[in-house]
Amino acid sequence: MIRVLLADDEAMIRAGVRAILASDAEIDVVVEVGDGRAAIEECSQHRPDVALLDIRMPKLDGLAAAAEIRRACPNTAVVMLTTFGEDAYIARALSLGASGFLLKAGDPRELLQGVHAVADGAAFLSPKVAKRVITEFTGETMSRGSAARERVATLTDREREVLALVGAGLSNAEIARRLHVVEGTVKSYVSQILTRLDERNRVRAAILAYEAGIVKHRE
Repeated sequence: MIRVLLADDEAMIRAGVRAILASDAEIDVVVEVGDGRAAIEECSQHRPDVALLDIRMPKLDGLAAAAEIRRACPNTAVVMLTTFGEDAYIARALSLGASGFLLKAGDPRELLQGVHAVADGAAFLSPKVAKRVITEFTGETMSRGSAARERVATLTDREREVLALVGAGLSNAEIARRLHVVEGTVKSYVSQILTRLDERNRVRAAILAYEAGIVKHRE
């Protein structure tokens, strides 16, 4: 069972998100709150697997709450709930360790996929926002792409293959099945990749994979 904390200051949004999550028998919303400060307190108490955080909330916004949750509850994956008008916040959230970004007005299936993905240790970007996130983070400059390719070139062939699958949003378990290895081996590869690329988390590694142009469409 995936235990979820839901934080949004709009009651109707919470109701809608909760209803979608309730349609999945493997997801349980253990607590709901309406502000960032309460999200931190409840996360520390309930230790959920996933924290869904609105970016704009009273008392403490979602970005600040995400940073504190990642510090206090390192085993809780953070997913930001966003709108197109909040793109400027996304790059900041990457550096705070957020594992995913979902559009409030997106396909409900993306919400369920995203929760499952980050709970399984993967990164998840809503398809409609992925390009905007990458654009905000990279600036779409040629120099960034060239630098990314140089960094990725330092990896072994197998590490580049794993990085490309991380960039495509696959979880460790999915990568293991794709490459016909055990999940522990994939975890070891991911750890090595993050160390060699000097990246702090899977999301930033995924962005680098996009910059380097090695990500293929997910099958």
